[in-house]
Amino acid sequence: MNWLSNFVRPKIQALVSSQKDVPENLWKKCPSCEGMLFHRDLDAADNVCYHCGHHLAIDIYKRCELLFDEGNYKRVSVNKVPVDPLKFKDKKRYADRLKDSQTKTKEKDAIMVAHGKIGGCDTVIAAFDFRFMGGSMGMAVGEGIVTAAKEAVKRKAALIVVPSSGGARMQEGMLSLMQMPRSIIAVDMVKEEGLPYVVLLTNPTTGGVSASFAMVGDIHISEPGAMIGFAGKRVIQETIREELPEDFQTAEYLLEHGMIDMVVERKDLNEKIGSILSMLMGKKAPQKSKKGGNGKDSDGNGKNLSAKEKKADKTSYAGSVAVKNEPFVAPDAPANETQASKKRARS
Repeated sequence: MNWLSNFVRPKIQALVSSQKDVPENLWKKCPSCEGMLFHRDLDAADNVCYHCGHHLAIDIYKRCELLFDEGNYKRVSVNKVPVDPLKFKDKKRYADRLKDSQTKTKEKDAIMVAHGKIGGCDTVIAAFDFRFMGGSMGMAVGEGIVTAAKEAVKRKAALIVVPSSGGARMQEGMLSLMQMPRSIIAVDMVKEEGLPYVVLLTNPTTGGVSASFAMVGDIHISEPGAMIGFAGKRVIQETIREELPEDFQTAEYLLEHGMIDMVVERKDLNEKIGSILSMLMGKKAPQKSKKGGNGKDSDGNGKNLSAKEKKADKTSYAGSVAVKNEPFVAPDAPANETQASKKRARS
């Protein structure tokens, strides 16, 4: 018994007990500024804190929607691999951990492969899901990288890998470590075909992932504030017994020291990657055509042009270009002026 049941009248008690609890997932706290974020506003901001700009984790579906043109993409199936080959068990069986993560994420493992277009260029993306056992790399993830590389070669497409991982998956032992050289061989296959290999580093990218395919890209892009490194900052400090900079292993620190090429905000990734792929693949990025109100070509001022006017416009433009490219030739002098100049010369 408690004070509510002892002293509150039954009608009031029924009213109080009938009130529904507020769901826990309505609000999130920003890990950077500790500001409270309403879930709808946070989703509209693509999981970027609207107080301080900190980039929070984002699921792989939203990630692909943001990266691919107009959010259109198709998934690529990944071959099955043996489940729990070592029959590993610590505090919990590895097989049970896999089932829990699969229930939580609705995915078979920590990677998803998809293809579509970015900036009008054919692209294959292999994106990591950190919610699945910390995005750790096991045989399934290695198979996903190989599948993505083969798909890119098959489609003559660019390959983009988006790691978000704590490193190799210890429950698979040596089989997990073998995915490091295997993944590097896979991305080398893409490079040998002359296709772009771009790595989009997100928070965190550490361990065996950062020591393999994540650091051998043609272009390295990172989201702001992402932690990128091999061992953790605390482990390094205890090993070398020296204080490290406050921003050590952040994307901005790596950019300053030449380890990555650029830091790009999440909202600008599609446009920036699209322009990079267009340059690397020798294609023009799609531009918005000038259209009139009824869908016809316009002169830029809202006036629709007829076929005859368009032809005249093209002719005048071509003529102006030709005139600009022609060398200057002085006009012939009039006949009477020429004779007068000859008389002056004789005198």
